[in-house]
Parts: sequence; structure tokens; C-alpha cells
Amino acid sequence: MPAPDSIGIVHTQYFTFAADRPFILESGAPLSPVTLAYETYGRLNADRSNAVLVVHALSGGAHAAGYRTADDPKPGWWDDAIGPGKAFDTDRFFVICSNVLGSCYGSSGPSSIDPATGQPYGLRFPVVTIGDMVRAQVALIDHLGIEKLLCVAGGSVGGMQVLEWAARHGERVRAAIPLATTARSNAMQIALSEVGRQAIYADPNWQNGDYYANGRRPDAGLAVARMIAHITYLSEQAMHRKFGRRLQSQERFGYQFQTEFQVESYLRHQGNAFIQRFDANSYLYITKAMDYFDLTMPAGSLAAALAGAAAVKFLVVSFTSDWLYPSHHSKELVSALTAVGADVSYLDIESSAGHDAFLVEVDTMTRLLGSFMDRLASEEGIRS
Repeated sequence: MPAPDSIGIVHTQYFTFAADRPFILESGAPLSPVTLAYETYGRLNADRSNAVLVVHALSGGAHAAGYRTADDPKPGWWDDAIGPGKAFDTDRFFVICSNVLGSCYGSSGPSSIDPATGQPYGLRFPVVTIGDMVRAQVALIDHLGIEKLLCVAGGSVGGMQVLEWAARHGERVRAAIPLATTARSNAMQIALSEVGRQAIYADPNWQNGDYYANGRRPDAGLAVARMIAHITYLSEQAMHRKFGRRLQSQERFGYQFQTEFQVESYLRHQGNAFIQRFDANSYLYITKAMDYFDLTMPAGSLAAALAGAAAVKFLVVSFTSDWLYPSHHSKELVSALTAVGADVSYLDIESSAGHDAFLVEVDTMTRLLGSFMDRLASEEGIRS
């Protein structure tokens, strides 16, 4: 049964729009209709001022907290932060999480059915951007009757969405919490994403994205892509602490090309688990959206891009061992926010956990996020 501080059993909901008038993407391509899967936790108060939007990272979905069934062995991906008495206290806040456009957990994406053909889109699904994902979320917030969000929060790719919300839709947001993220993907990050995509392309089952009907998915390629990505989520210290040079099930090297080291076994497990729940084409689409993300465009500078976010309160968090989105990315963001006069708090947290620290440093993040949300609630007069 769910723990006492869990929000309990939750249900995914679906919002479909743009059925009569296409949703025009940043590329200029139309998409119609558009569906977003989402979940909500807590209650919206009378003046609709207590809404918090939580946005997920690459492989996340709308299921951020609680359990789908009474015997569900695993809660939502940010259950540590969402629930009664937690950082995003559902006794005070109405928390929303939606699956991003292009994903495979209920929102429109390449595995969705193309109404024009009756078959999955595959690569016929138009390319989407972080901006497109956020504009779709704006449509969901409008649908829920919320004029202004109390806060938008998320890490990694979710942090990119937080920044997009603040920069492009600042009038709809009171506060923003970007965690372990960047305002623009750099060459190294793009290169790492491309290696993962090439692994998928090289899988003979990929079939240029048209693999849904034949029952043979590009699992080998997607598993390798996940293994590469997972390395970037950890740090050298975390890898050494977890695995060192320990062997998996033997006392000495076998001098063979089999899985021998514990770290090899761990990565294979991560890859094999991932292919059970994620779609290879969605991996391509979301990593491309990450690559395209550059908040400085078209304004020309980060400060100019964030001018519309001057009234938004920020909590920016980075982690010392995060080599995927190093601390200097967050420091650049803080400098730009300071330049436009925004109310910004910044913490570079000492951690050996790497990029995943925003999810695994539970006690630190609970105190930090909880304190910031307490401040917001007090300023806005929001009570339990």
C-alpha cells in the first residue's frame, strides 16, 4: 500500500486540442489534433493562485507522484518532492505534470496515430522544439482555467522548459525553479545526443522510423543510446563509489568479450530496462529538441531573452559534479537574470552524484525546494 505521506492512487487525464485549427509548430508545420497526457495532485484553490507546474526530463512522463494502483511497486518519478508535507505540498498546492509533446506516454508523438493514414506517424510526425512543448503546456493551463502559475519547476530538459516558460511566457508565471540545466545546448551536449541517435539509426530494425507494424523494434540501438546517456547522468566519483573495478560474478578476469565488470552489467541493465518503457523515435525527437534549444535566439543575448522574466522569482540550482550541465551554465544564467533585475537565488550544491543529483539528493532538495515554496506561499497568502 502507498506510504502515509504519499498522495495515494492517481489517474492520468488527457487533454486534446487543435482539432479544428492546427497547432502551428516553430518549424511552421501544422499538427492536428494535439493530445497531452497529464496528472494533477492536490486541489486548486478558489482564486486559482496555488497551481504549480512540474516539468519532466527526457524519459519522464506525466506520472510524477503517487501510484497508479494499490499494488504498484514504484511511485511517480518525483514522488520524493510531491505530496502532503513534501516540498510541493499537496495540502497547499495544486500540482500539475504533463507529458511533453513528442514523447510516448500518452501525449502526441511519433508513436501516435496519424489521422490522415490511420497508422503511427513515425518520422512523419513533425519535429518539435522546447518552445513547442511549452506552448502546448500553455494550452493545457488555459484549459484548466489557470491565469497565472505560482511556480514552474523541473530539472535537466525540464529545466529548459522552465526557462522557456519564464522567458517567453513570463506574465503567466510567478516563480521558476530550473535545476541542473542550461539556457542553450553546447557542442559537447549535442555530440553526446548524436551518438545516441546514431546507435538507433544503425539498428536494422529501425527501418527509418517505420517499425511499429512489424513488431521488431530497434531495441539494441535504443539500449545503447540509453547506456551512453546514463553515463552522463553520473559522475566519476559516483561511478567509482558504485562499481570501482569490481567484477560481476567472478574473482579474476576471463579475458573474454563478455560482461565482466559490475559497471558493464549495470549499464546493460539500464539499457534493457529502458527499452521496455520508451520509444526509440521519441528518443530522437526529444534529444533533437534539446539540441535546438538556445534561449539567446532570436534576442541575441541571454539577458535580452530574459527581459520578459524580470518580474519572475527564480531559484537556480546546479551541482558541483554535474558534467553534463556544469555549474558555469547556471552561473551564466544567474548573471543574465541579475542584469535584468530579477529576484534570483542561486545555489551550487556540493554533491558527488552528478547530473542526477536533483533527483537523488532527496534531503537537500526537500529542504531547499520546501523553503522556497514556503516563501512563495507566504507572499501569496496561500495556506493549507
